[in-house]
Amino acid sequence: MLTKLLFVCLSMCLGLYGMTACITKPVQAVGNSRQITPILMILSTSITKTPSPEPTQTTTPIPIAQVLPPDPLPVIFTAEDGTDLHGYYYPAAINPAPLVVMMHWAGDDMSAWYEVAVWLQNREMKNPFINPGDPQQFRWWDPTWFPKVPADKTYGVFIFTFRGCNSFNTGCVKFDSTGWLKDAQAATLAARGLEGVDANKIVTIGSSIGADGAADGCLYLNNQHPGACRGVLSLSPDSYLTLEYEKVITELGQADPPITAWCLAAPFQFDPCKRAEKTGNTAYTSYEIPNGQHGTSMLRPGLTPLPMQLILDFLNETLE
Repeated sequence: MLTKLLFVCLSMCLGLYGMTACITKPVQAVGNSRQITPILMILSTSITKTPSPEPTQTTTPIPIAQVLPPDPLPVIFTAEDGTDLHGYYYPAAINPAPLVVMMHWAGDDMSAWYEVAVWLQNREMKNPFINPGDPQQFRWWDPTWFPKVPADKTYGVFIFTFRGCNSFNTGCVKFDSTGWLKDAQAATLAARGLEGVDANKIVTIGSSIGADGAADGCLYLNNQHPGACRGVLSLSPDSYLTLEYEKVITELGQADPPITAWCLAAPFQFDPCKRAEKTGNTAYTSYEIPNGQHGTSMLRPGLTPLPMQLILDFLNETLE
């Protein structure tokens, strides 16, 4: 009898549930008879695997570049012939940032750019240095009339002094075109290595001897690091540093893409700008400034077009 009950139990399990397991409780005595109570445990024919947890991916956080304080930092660098040169670096409000390298004229040293530097830096910092001239007469030292730099724009600025040059009223003691060319070239290379600078977003701006230095330095930098210098703006250039201005503009135009070059001059000094229009540089633009004067003297209110606004337009075009 017991054997039959086991057989029936097994048959029911297999018939009702297919390939399942059938487990019985141990034999129990009920009164004088013995009874088997079947217990069914249904096991799925498919095995469900618990997915293993995904391995934890450890990523190294990318360090956030720290914005440098706005205070100008002194910089000493060396020209090719071993001459030590001095400058100041004004860090931008972002890191990395585009950089403007500014080159002064022969009547002054880097102090010509004290107010312009903090204006372009756009960090609400006042010029920490004493301007050597009367700002009411020499308006590049009077920031009250400067066009407003857009709130979302900020530029690193690097200024320096050409060899043999002193502040206003003394200026450069002798005309050293060969040495100044070396200085301009060294300055652009040094600027590219400054902390917080976007090494491929550099432009140069210069006045008079610095106008040629800006063009020459930009070309030199791109020969060393193609594409590093995005453009040059020159106030009254005239081939002062041994290289012909028009030939430099020609070479800048042969880059791919052509390097932007803007030339600003008063009517009595506009010929170099006019000649450069024939170089074939498709990124070249010239602006004749009626009632303008030489070099830095064009940085004053009341002119149309206004050179200070053209500087902002130039930066907006080249450093976007």
